[in-house]
Amino acid sequence: MKEAIAAAAPLPEDINARIARQVRARRSGLGLTLESLAARCRVSRSMLSLIERGESSPTAVVLEKIATGLGLPLASLFADSAAPIDPVSRSAGRVRWRDPQSGYVRRNISPANFPSPLQIVEVELPAGARVAYENAEREIGIHQQIWVRQGSLELTVGRVTYRLDEDDCLAMQLNQPTVFRNRTRRSVRYLVVLASERAPAARR
Repeated sequence: MKEAIAAAAPLPEDINARIARQVRARRSGLGLTLESLAARCRVSRSMLSLIERGESSPTAVVLEKIATGLGLPLASLFADSAAPIDPVSRSAGRVRWRDPQSGYVRRNISPANFPSPLQIVEVELPAGARVAYENAEREIGIHQQIWVRQGSLELTVGRVTYRLDEDDCLAMQLNQPTVFRNRTRRSVRYLVVLASERAPAARR
């Protein structure tokens, strides 16, 4: 009888630790203090400090404000900056994140750290859930398309509300308040495809 010897699989990284590393690294790269980032994103210094230490489970709304202050799409805060550059993204390596406020679940689909202007994110919004983002102006323009794969989604961009049914796709730019809402009795699943414009030249 053969004995099967299986190597212990590495434990998945805590998602809050990953977010903490991304926020710290980006803030440091921009030369921002906690106080200056707090002023830019309108999140308290104490909350930013807790997030950077991995001691808080921030909501999607708070993370969106931080991403805006850092000039990033929200998806970048969930990226694994320690992963090797690889053009292939494997299902087993993707980490899910659940918003503690709305219960919505998201995971990055695109390969981590691969140099591409595109990012793909999968989202599941529970029945009756609602998520509202301020989406303030960023230094870098971010375009986004929402492709509904299951269910129906109500999406308000600025003052215009769209109802997206299965297989519908909406193109938009992240420069206005947006509200995602599921008014149905079952979860809605959709893909988010983001593309960032080239960063503007540094001001002197």
